[in-house]
Amino acid sequence: MGQLTLLSVFLLLGLSLPAFALKEGECEVCVKTIDRFSDTLTEDVRKDSKKIESEFKKFCKNSKGKENRLCYYLGGLEDSATGILVELSKPLTYSLPSDKICERLRKKDAQVCDLRFEKQIDLDKVDLKKLKVRDLKKILNDWDENCDGCIEKTDYIKRIEELKPKYTSSTKKTEL
Repeated sequence: MGQLTLLSVFLLLGLSLPAFALKEGECEVCVKTIDRFSDTLTEDVRKDSKKIESEFKKFCKNSKGKENRLCYYLGGLEDSATGILVELSKPLTYSLPSDKICERLRKKDAQVCDLRFEKQIDLDKVDLKKLKVRDLKKILNDWDENCDGCIEKTDYIKRIEELKPKYTSSTKKTEL
């Protein structure tokens, strides 16, 4: 009976361990943001976790959207309620892959992996008339543009059409 119980404990442990591994598409914001941040680090900075934390805070100052929310969760913003930057900086010093870092971060704060990038739209192919005003405003906001005096949907569409050549090409996409 004792051997059976011991065997079942090992089986349960063996089956539960892979449950923490990330599946394809999970933690997409975390993985891509850490990859992008990691690419900006010099060899000198990579060796010191305190320097990494300082650089991450600088990186977060210019973040927008979901990346900004991730920075908030990790403690990279001044108004962050919590701070788990050590869980990011230490693994980066020994070059742990970003997906493994995100697994560890998820154990500390599950919200890190709840973030998803918004769907991509191709402004060259989409019919702006079929989008909601909220989505049109978001396009302008992503471009850091205003629509002063815009009241109706057609005003927003007209403004986007004016700015489209400046911000799009046949291959460039924007988030919606």
